[in-house]
Amino acid sequence: MSQSAEVAVRPSRLPAAIRAMRPRQWVKNVLVGTAPLAAGNLFHVDVLARVALAFVAFCLVSATVYLVNDVRDVEEDRQHPKKRFRPIAAGELRPQAAVVLAVLTGVLGLGLAFAVAVPLGITLLVYVALQMLYSAFLKHLPVVDLAMVASGFLLRAIAGGAAAHIVLSQWFLLVAAFGSFFMVAGKRYSEMKALGSDAGTRKSLTRYSESYLRFAWMLSAVMVLISYSLWAFENPGENALGIPWTAISIAPFTLGLLQYALEVDSGSAGEPEEVVLHDHVLQGIGLVWLVTISVAVFL
Repeated sequence: MSQSAEVAVRPSRLPAAIRAMRPRQWVKNVLVGTAPLAAGNLFHVDVLARVALAFVAFCLVSATVYLVNDVRDVEEDRQHPKKRFRPIAAGELRPQAAVVLAVLTGVLGLGLAFAVAVPLGITLLVYVALQMLYSAFLKHLPVVDLAMVASGFLLRAIAGGAAAHIVLSQWFLLVAAFGSFFMVAGKRYSEMKALGSDAGTRKSLTRYSESYLRFAWMLSAVMVLISYSLWAFENPGENALGIPWTAISIAPFTLGLLQYALEVDSGSAGEPEEVVLHDHVLQGIGLVWLVTISVAVFL
């Protein structure tokens, strides 16, 4: 590992068991609210309660996946400039304890999901199955590896609809699918660009080139923007003044894609949740989009 790859990591006061479940990555689970938001009933008390429980269930189940992955990838993670500080790779949490914790969080998460709604439980079962297959051998298959990671984002979006019994439109599924692939291809591109000569320490990167990954995330960005725009023009969300709010929302949506692409191109989007939590420009654009789309949907 090159000296330039050394990364300073601030110590955390959280116990190793909690950090191993990657609570910072749970921000991705807010995607369970996107389907109810798009349907305009997110703030109905019953729907909001179901979405909140779906969020908790996904946090528990995703923690299971993270723990299992870190146990399987412990030697590989020890060669990575950032991932070597994860509790299992750093020796702070024994693999045996991590496996027990993974079983516990998995049982609790799936039990909660089935208690909320059977379709939600099935969605989380599919998520766990795909992620376990990914961890076992699919992560070594180029392109399939991208699709498997993207499926995690897509199933989060589907889970919200499953929890609230909302029928998902074709446009929602297209935006969620291509948006997921955009983030994952960008994640891989950022990892390769950030690691440089050390990219070989991550087996998932050995079959890709920077030019291919750039093509993949650019293609998915175009597709998600086209899909979102077609939905926006088909559902104008006009109010009494005749203002097409969903069409207007295309502007901040596009700016958000461009801002995120800037992070990808700089090699800073290896962890999508870190971009969301620390990029204040992206947060501001996201707030404008959220306000615009909320006006379209709720007013």
